[in-house]
Amino acid sequence: MSSPFLVQLLLPARTRLGAPIAAEQFARVRVELTERFGGVTAYSRSPATGLWKRDDDAIERDQVIMVEVVVDVFDREWWRAYRQQLEARFGQEEVHARALPMEQI
Repeated sequence: MSSPFLVQLLLPARTRLGAPIAAEQFARVRVELTERFGGVTAYSRSPATGLWKRDDDAIERDQVIMVEVVVDVFDREWWRAYRQQLEARFGQEEVHARALPMEQI
């Protein structure tokens, strides 16, 4: 039997222009993932701050909400398509998504 995966999505708390993302957008993600996978965890109380360096050495800053799902089977193509949907819905060039093999203890 294969190990489960922990899939994490970092969703922006604000648009690229600085406007807050509507709470309904995050609720929609929670509902979609719960319906498909049976559960979801969203860390929405305190957005995390992400920093990264652009090609011109300027520092970008973003506040993100992490959403996690544990899946028994990791469907890379489904997750890639879903990430692209989220990028369009949240108006982002890229939504950071990662999948980590996990061992439940």
